[in-house]
Formats: sequence, structure tokens, C-alpha cells
Amino acid sequence: MSGSQSGGLMSSAGLVRYFDAEDRNAIRINPKTIVAFGVLFGVLVQVLNLVSL
Repeated sequence: MSGSQSGGLMSSAGLVRYFDAEDRNAIRINPKTIVAFGVLFGVLVQVLNLVSL
């Protein structure tokens, strides 16, 4: 029983190591900036829909 349950942690160890790695060359963007751009884009789409009527 314990042999079949121990494989889960072993198989996910590579993913944890992959997502835990930090790349110094990666672009760093604040999550609030992404949300703000999404809201602004939504407002822009709504304005363009109103203008096109």
C-alpha cells in the first residue's frame, strides 16, 4: 500500500524544481499591472462597441 502512494511525490519533484527555479533574464511584471491592463482593455472594447452603434 505504501509503495503505490510514494510514487506521487517522486513524480512531482521535477515540477516543483522546475517552477521553483528563478531565471534572471525573465521579464518581471507585477501582477497588478496585468490586471490593470486587462481592465483597461475591457473598457476600451466597451467604448469601441458603444461608438460603433
